[in-house]
Amino acid sequence: MAKSITFEDPTGEGKPIELEKFAMPKDVVDAEHRADHVPEADPYYVDIGMLYRLARLEQIRRDHFSDVPLHLALRGHMGTGKDHDLEQFAALLGIPYYRIPLTGEVRDITLIGSVKLHGDGKGGTESRWQDGDITRALRGPALVNLSELNAAGAETLFALHGLLDRHQALELPTGEMIRLRHDVRLFGTLNPTDLRDYAGTQTLNKAFADRWIIWEKDFPNGDQLTSMVERRYPTMKPEFVELMVRLATEVNDSFAATDARTRVETPMSLRTVLDRIPAGLRMFETAEDPLRRSWDEFVLPHIDAFDRDHYDTVWAAVVRSGPTGPAFTD
Repeated sequence: MAKSITFEDPTGEGKPIELEKFAMPKDVVDAEHRADHVPEADPYYVDIGMLYRLARLEQIRRDHFSDVPLHLALRGHMGTGKDHDLEQFAALLGIPYYRIPLTGEVRDITLIGSVKLHGDGKGGTESRWQDGDITRALRGPALVNLSELNAAGAETLFALHGLLDRHQALELPTGEMIRLRHDVRLFGTLNPTDLRDYAGTQTLNKAFADRWIIWEKDFPNGDQLTSMVERRYPTMKPEFVELMVRLATEVNDSFAATDARTRVETPMSLRTVLDRIPAGLRMFETAEDPLRRSWDEFVLPHIDAFDRDHYDTVWAAVVRSGPTGPAFTD
């Protein structure tokens, strides 16, 4: 009997969604390799709605659109958790996860593959086809995350067109057709294309963008951030949790502001809130003001010089003088 997983709507509005988990077919040659690519579920992950939306799309795909190319890309600023959402979706469904960054240095032969020379054991060489990153992932069950979609070069994008439309196949230079399997899901992530400093990004080619469903991924709000911090650090004192969350939401509200003359250009990512500041609070627990020391050592070094005044203003308005340590009760 196939195992299943239930996805709950965090808002309480939608009905629970039950999906069968993926199973590894017996005919997959590299089954052991793929099993190693099934990610572990993060016990500290908090679904603020994205997993439920992904599950809903998967349910619709299975029930009504099994032959329709419904490929999804998540668009959001750095540190909003786009890749982590997709990884955790793969973990819950038990499907191998392949994250393939499409940086400007990646070429189509890196992704698709090429013919290479190999020793024949007799002192000579022979030509053999070697799969690229995408080709390898497509040969078995996989959730493929093509991250940084809008950093890829034009040749890379055009090489993927046939895979992403109704043709649903990748034609190799050898003539082999790699058809999109029923147990392969294609996802992508990208940063917004605006005046932000995302070096190497560009506006997506319209023909390429039209091959994707694009969903926006925003920064979590205060309540959602509080849930994340409390789940990960249950022994952190409430006053520290509250101030961390307020600092992050104030900065990110300014980051998302539409007025380019007053907005801050560097957000406080989830990495900063969930990893760096708590590490600083541990490191400086005996300091007179542990939160301020963490702010100085683990936050401000990431901030551009022209944003420092704004960060100082946020600190003065939200904290001014932080609580005494230690920050944890354990």
